[in-house]
Order: sequence, then structure tokens, then C-alpha cells
Amino acid sequence: MTANCILERVTETKSTNDDLLIRWRAGELLDPVARIAHHQTAGKGRAGRSWLAKPGDSLSFSLAFPFKRSPAELSGLSLLVGLAVIHGIAQASRLDEAALHAQGLRLKWPNDLLLNNTKVGGILIEGGQTKIGDPTWMVIGIGINLHHAQLFERELGDQASQKVGSLDQLLPKTSSLPDTEFIWLKLIESLEHFLTDFDQNGFSTYQSQWEKWDSYRDQAVIITGVQQNPINGIAKGIDSNGALLIQHDHQILTIVAGDVSLRAQS
Repeated sequence: MTANCILERVTETKSTNDDLLIRWRAGELLDPVARIAHHQTAGKGRAGRSWLAKPGDSLSFSLAFPFKRSPAELSGLSLLVGLAVIHGIAQASRLDEAALHAQGLRLKWPNDLLLNNTKVGGILIEGGQTKIGDPTWMVIGIGINLHHAQLFERELGDQASQKVGSLDQLLPKTSSLPDTEFIWLKLIESLEHFLTDFDQNGFSTYQSQWEKWDSYRDQAVIITGVQQNPINGIAKGIDSNGALLIQHDHQILTIVAGDVSLRAQS
């Protein structure tokens, strides 16, 4: 871990993303800041959705990171973060990535972590650049279910867009997850490495690596939110910028990350 990443731990807050965004807008951020909350009372998902966090059973934190790139040059960032999260989980659990893949860990475009088609984690990225020439500060929020997936699913009820999983399901029943603090530190270490490389080299070098974890590759899917009518097609991976490729009516459509929803056709 780099020496200039500030680590902050709080017992409770509404949203670690909002905490860091307020400081960014006030011009108070100088070095990368990682902020973790034992209990996040108003966690956020994409498109204004809420994110359920349960003390002791989930990991909720945000990392404010400055990029030399402009906002327009950060395409593929959420996909890159997904790869960093998998690497951090492997380091924390002392399992290699091949073992995690064999057990069903996957990435769903553009920002979800899945385990055998259940949702284990999510990524929310906010921020920007106050003026040309300034660093681009992005606040990367990550929420991961650690234990007791059935409790999350029961509490979410009809609000759950898909079945819920938790990280402890990766391990045999005789094993347990490492301490939450240890997992957090390994994730931060991984994120700093991946984000620094991304800032220098962009996303294209990670394209094939991400596609190995693609949960929907070559499956029939439905995209909603791009236009008035849903788009049905076959998922064909991503391009070098991290955009989703969909085969639809004998043509390949390019879907950029935004307020869109991707799911398998039933």
C-alpha cells in the first residue's frame, strides 16, 4: 500500500461516497483517501438505488483517487475496479484467482460482482474534474456481502433485482473469512495498484482479462434503459474501451455504461 493513502474508519455514516464527494467539491482532497464504515445507513447503488449494508455481515467503503486523465479518458474504469476487487479477494482469502473462477465468481457488466449468478457486491463511481488541468477525482464506492446471504435476501424482499450471495460461500464450511479489516486493506492495496496502472495505460490492456470473468458472455440478454424499447441480443463481450457488445439483428451494437440494466433472458 502506498504511503500517501489516508485510511479512515468510522462507526456509522449515511454514505462513505457522499462523505468523500463533499470534501472533493470543497477542494479538501489532496491525497487518496479510503473511508470504511462499520454501518452505512444510506448506502447508494447505481441510478439512485439504495444499497443495503448490515454491520458485521457486509463491507462498505469508498476510495477517493486522483487521476491525471480527464473524465472522458476514464472509460472502462468500473470494469477495471471489478478486476481489482477480484484480485484483492484472492489475496485476502489466500485463494488463487483460478480457484475463485472455478467456484463461480464472475463480473457482470458494468459494475457487479456475482457468485453463481447471485449478487455478492456492487461498485458505484462518482466524481469528476472541477476545471481543466486539475486532477480528476473519482470516488469509488464498493459494497460486498460477507456473511449470511439469506438475511440480505429476506430483508430486501421484492426489492432484490436478483438472488443475493455472500463471500463466505466461496469457502468450505470448515473455513471462515479473514477479519473485515484485513479484507479491506487487501482490497485497497489491489485498487491502488490497478488504478495507478490504469491511469498510465488505460483499459485496453485489461480487455481480455475482464472477458475471462464475464458472467453473460454468449448468453441471450436484455438491455433496458438505452432507449424506449428493450434490446434483446447475444452478449459478445466488450470492446477495448469497456463498452458492452450486443449481437442484435445481425449487427453488433455498442452499449456504453450509463443508466442501463443488463439481465439474462428468461
